[in-house]
Amino acid sequence: MKRLAVYCGSSTGTDAIYVKEAKKLGQLLVRNGIDLVYGGSNVGCMGAVADGVLENGGNVIGVLPEKLKNVEIAHERLTELHVVQTMHERKAMMADYADGFIALPGGTGTLEEWFEVFTWAQIGYHKKPCALLNINNYYDPIMTLFDHMIEQGFVKPEYKELILIENDAKKLIDRLLKYEGVYIHKWGNQSTDKN
Repeated sequence: MKRLAVYCGSSTGTDAIYVKEAKKLGQLLVRNGIDLVYGGSNVGCMGAVADGVLENGGNVIGVLPEKLKNVEIAHERLTELHVVQTMHERKAMMADYADGFIALPGGTGTLEEWFEVFTWAQIGYHKKPCALLNINNYYDPIMTLFDHMIEQGFVKPEYKELILIENDAKKLIDRLLKYEGVYIHKWGNQSTDKN
């Protein structure tokens, strides 16, 4: 694993733990020889994770849409900054660069970006790991929602098993490094899929 895409808030959240843990994740990426791919901003948790990498001599690739360049405020010290036209281009470029995906706490944008790559894993577009860093138990309600979707017959139980979730960044990185990609056939029996 050479590069991880990290999705997280351009805000800091209400508890200082979010920024602290974002920066810690950046430091851990460097210790494990992993480059950061992220949204290109220098504010909120996004800025903190990038700073955690940069301050420890690591590489950071930012991908920022032109429209957000002044809103999210582009980070000026990145190894690479790609300014693209649309969110679609941003997400596609980040996914192409990354060998895996982590969502830290964030808002709807964070969830939308992470759920897209997670959905791609479900339908076999990639076999890259999709992880949640559950700082301050932030993602507990999402896991409860998964249980509800499973109970109501809209999500296979195996899909929930695809989610790597940990409260501790080091444990999460360790799991990501050991991850072996799997594909779960969405529509029917895996062994009979000929099409």
